[in-house]
Amino acid sequence: MSLFLVLFALLLWALAWWVNVRIANGPAAGTRAARLGVPAIFGLTLLVMWELVVRGLGVPLVILPPPSLIAERFAGSLPILWADFMQTVVKGALSGYAIGCLAAFGTAILVDRSDFLRRGLMPVGSFVAALPIVGTAPILVMWYGFDWQSKAAVVVVMVFFPMLVNITAGLQETSAMQRDQMKTWAASYWQGFWKLRLPAAMPFIFNGLKISSTLALIGAIVAEFFGSPIVGMGFRISTSVGQLALDMVWAEIAVAAIAGSAFYGVVAFIERKVTFWHPSQRG
Repeated sequence: MSLFLVLFALLLWALAWWVNVRIANGPAAGTRAARLGVPAIFGLTLLVMWELVVRGLGVPLVILPPPSLIAERFAGSLPILWADFMQTVVKGALSGYAIGCLAAFGTAILVDRSDFLRRGLMPVGSFVAALPIVGTAPILVMWYGFDWQSKAAVVVVMVFFPMLVNITAGLQETSAMQRDQMKTWAASYWQGFWKLRLPAAMPFIFNGLKISSTLALIGAIVAEFFGSPIVGMGFRISTSVGQLALDMVWAEIAVAAIAGSAFYGVVAFIERKVTFWHPSQRG
């Protein structure tokens, strides 16, 4: 029976591969249905193969539980998962994300107007951005306590400098000729900023926002490993690993994946609406 399940999983993989190749290379390859269908078939095939191979080879649950067991644990732990989501994502990640991005935006304007700050702050930003989170998170947890405020502080540190670099680069995207043209029209700095430089910087800003959306969730979860109240995704993962409850660990990972994908998708959707004029957004 176990060998049959493994062979069936391999056959299913070959069949799904053939179907995806036919769709991707077929006449309807450019349609919306094809663009959604190919990754959907690929993802479902991976889940089914995961289930069949784990059960066929008799893999212990403490090593890798099957998706059906993870789904069962997910459905039976919705109140716990929701409380962890609110603590980690809403309070820690989103608040730190908003504070870090707004602070980076204000600092980028100062850097843009001051050559001294541009030459002095940017190298420091590159140095701080290279620091590992496992080194900075314990310090910030000790400074701000074990509740969500310390996780938000970690997220601020993680997203501030990537956003600062992207916004500063975007504000320099316009050419000297374009800026001189605004001056010939007697435009003030802020008129040139709002009507010329900020629109030109939008692709860079959204690039930083998308990068920071993933960093924010990672930072909030990792920060909880170094101290948190008895709630939160990082806390639940660390305690569940100690209890060998791997199904709960994977349920939290599923919540993190869904939240991260939704967060990134919202930012990408807003980017398409705001920068519809950019070549990267043209159909």
